[in-house]
Amino acid sequence: MKFLTSLLCAAQVCLMTLADAAPLSITLPPETAAFKPSSLPGYPLAQQKCSICHSADYINFQPPGMSLAQWTAEAGKMQHVYGAPISDQDVSVIGAYLAATYGSAKASDADVQAASNPPVEQPPTVSVAKVASALLKDNACLSCHAIDHKVVGPAYHDVAAKYANDPQALARVMSSIQHGGSGKWGDVPMPPFAQLGPDDLKSLATFIMSQ
Repeated sequence: MKFLTSLLCAAQVCLMTLADAAPLSITLPPETAAFKPSSLPGYPLAQQKCSICHSADYINFQPPGMSLAQWTAEAGKMQHVYGAPISDQDVSVIGAYLAATYGSAKASDADVQAASNPPVEQPPTVSVAKVASALLKDNACLSCHAIDHKVVGPAYHDVAAKYANDPQALARVMSSIQHGGSGKWGDVPMPPFAQLGPDDLKSLATFIMSQ
């Protein structure tokens, strides 16, 4: 019993000593690996994006002689499987650099050049009708107008017909929406929509004139 008590006391002393000890600090050696230089645009992009997740040494772990398709697939895996912060265009550009610098491709190859200089990604085009539909809803335009019949105000089809041959039609309709008015289509006044900007006014006027 006396031995057991002594053993427990010794264990408590060890635990207290560990608790008071400073946390273990580990210093990693500085990064020495670097991506092989290249004139291809994928070189600075790889330095910027790939280094976020891993060392340049990771490239050397891949099988030698990989093709453009294989290196591009490897870059795509980083994007889709591991969540690397790169776009589809980045995958193409980086894949071309890796294939020409570490694989079997050459920087002068036509497919490497094409992959290194993809077309600039354009934002999706939003149709005037879609923009106008949202504006009509947000501003309650369809409470007083309809496409093909009179409600409180004229049908948009009739407005388009009235201004069909007027070279200033778009500007006139935009002004009517912005400033409102009365007397053109009856005695009920149209309230002004002064809060709408030029782009919104143009979208609505273009939509009305297309009816």
